[in-house]
Amino acid sequence: MGENEASLPNTSLQGKKMAYQKVNADQRAPGHSQYLDNDDLQATALDLEWDMEKELEEPGFDQFQLDSAENQNLENPETADLNLDSIQPATSPKGRFQRLQEESDYVTRYTRSAPKSNPCNFCRLLKILCTAIILFIFGILIGYYALKKCPSNATSSAPLDLQLYQEILQTIQAEDIKKSFRNLVQLYKSEDDTEISKKIKTHWTSLGLEEVQFVNYSVLLHLAGPSASSVILGSSGQCFRPNGQPCSEEARTHSSQDLLYSYAAYSAKGTLEAEVIDVGYGNADDLKRIQKMKNTTNQIALLKLGKLPLLYKLSLLEKAGFGGVLLYIDPCDLPKTANLSHDTFMVSLNPGGDPSTPGYPSVDGSFRQNRSNLTSLLVQPISAFLAEKLISSPNSRTKNGVCSPLELPDNDERTVNMQVQTVTKFKTVTNVVGYLKGLTSPDRYIIVGSHHHTAYGPYGQEWASSTAVITAFIRALMLRVKKGWRPDRTIVFCSWGGTAFGNIGSYEWGEDFKKVLQRNVVAYVSLHSPIRGNSSLHSIASPSLRQLVMEKNHFNCSRRAKCQETNVSSVQIQGDADYFINHLGVPTVQFAFEDIKALEGPSFLSEALFPKLATKIEEMDPFFNLHETITKFLGDKEGIDIEERGERTWKTPL
Repeated sequence: MGENEASLPNTSLQGKKMAYQKVNADQRAPGHSQYLDNDDLQATALDLEWDMEKELEEPGFDQFQLDSAENQNLENPETADLNLDSIQPATSPKGRFQRLQEESDYVTRYTRSAPKSNPCNFCRLLKILCTAIILFIFGILIGYYALKKCPSNATSSAPLDLQLYQEILQTIQAEDIKKSFRNLVQLYKSEDDTEISKKIKTHWTSLGLEEVQFVNYSVLLHLAGPSASSVILGSSGQCFRPNGQPCSEEARTHSSQDLLYSYAAYSAKGTLEAEVIDVGYGNADDLKRIQKMKNTTNQIALLKLGKLPLLYKLSLLEKAGFGGVLLYIDPCDLPKTANLSHDTFMVSLNPGGDPSTPGYPSVDGSFRQNRSNLTSLLVQPISAFLAEKLISSPNSRTKNGVCSPLELPDNDERTVNMQVQTVTKFKTVTNVVGYLKGLTSPDRYIIVGSHHHTAYGPYGQEWASSTAVITAFIRALMLRVKKGWRPDRTIVFCSWGGTAFGNIGSYEWGEDFKKVLQRNVVAYVSLHSPIRGNSSLHSIASPSLRQLVMEKNHFNCSRRAKCQETNVSSVQIQGDADYFINHLGVPTVQFAFEDIKALEGPSFLSEALFPKLATKIEEMDPFFNLHETITKFLGDKEGIDIEERGERTWKTPL
């Protein structure tokens, strides 16, 4: 037994040597070196393989199942030959250890160690990382010390010092507003609005306002004709001007200019002789009743202004077949203190913007539509005095303190001849726009709007009141800026042109920058006509701004009358705010002093533009205390905070 056992290693070694020689003979290529055929080298390789097999047969390597793998190759000689094809004797003599590598589950049982990384690449990456970190820290240090050495001159409005705030309010003086007002009214006689626009721009720039600029648009205007329109009574043949003055009489002082501007802008022009039919306020029910009684085709309607929008009433009359309209204000609808029986007025039939470019701005290259008139009706405003002549009303219409409205009896027939003379021309309308850049949210805009006189329009002076107030407000804010304050949001100050012809300046500017305004404007503050009376501060606001106005409406009310309840109807906000609230959906608020009795009358009377002289403005506010109050009201609470959910609430201060 001992001899047999001793002979087993030699037998096994001889068998392995013979197997290696056979494989080497089969796989040897002609180009192999003879060094590989050396017997001593072969024996050394077999000894090395035997040592490796002995290591694999240790208890830690029993999972390799060497015997089963060898038996499998012996039972399938073809497979064994295939496995031997992969042996490369020129590289390393591999016997049984090669078959272990060719097992299908070898990868899961034996894993080679990963090659060691190149130390040069690691050092290079480490250097790059350290350099980037050093540069980053160095940049932070530079920015920190740069800001520390050059601190910003402007600070946020949140820590606004109360003492500074009081000092600024004290700078708003009625005497300064009065002086500015009187300087402005001296410019209204210019042939165009360039001189007024230059004056406003120069004044705003001198106050320190940033980027004050002109924004011009060439628009189609409907202007007064060379002579005043006329109305001829068919029964007597008498000719009257729109104010009731006979055509033969010589014009009185200021009257000639007022008569020229007694017309309806964008009305049809021409001559019409027809029967006059009293339609009252022109609502749909009255028109249905009248159409059942009379033929309204190509007749002249005697229409009262108020209660409904004028354009809506004219559309109903146009559908009913009327050919002309005599428009007046019933004296019973006016306050007793307002003696306007002989005064003429102007109205605009333009819903807004340049009629030749509806819905898009009037810039160079824009397509122009031929729209010389916006209605087929001949529309002529007349005074209440002339309306009384047409109706043949008795002199006294007041009984027991009750005013009797003007009415034409249904059975009476009146025939008149009306002549409307107007011209259409392309003119330049100028807007003056200035900016006060915000600190924390410079891309959010609050627009404060007023309007200035357009030389082609009526000689009303309420524009000077509007411009004087916004100028005083700019002066107060710029004093804050000089002391280190900045608003959170950018404030855009606008003085619009072409307001009397249908808010043309504001419409064109809004259409020109529509995308930016829709995205960034958070509120519009209107100073369209701040002084309309002298008894009560009347505020009109969008629903989202109602709470602010209700909280502050009692702050600056006149002592001569109680405050009125806040009006939250956006439709009744007149003037240049129309485009921003009705087309862009911008929250809007408007402040104005009104006569309480005028507020109790019919709505939409403000559509009539009376040529109000400067002396009448000063009669309502002789010491300009109301102007001062409006300005301080703006300076007191003029900030708006827009929440992320779209909820609009007011924040103090701006």
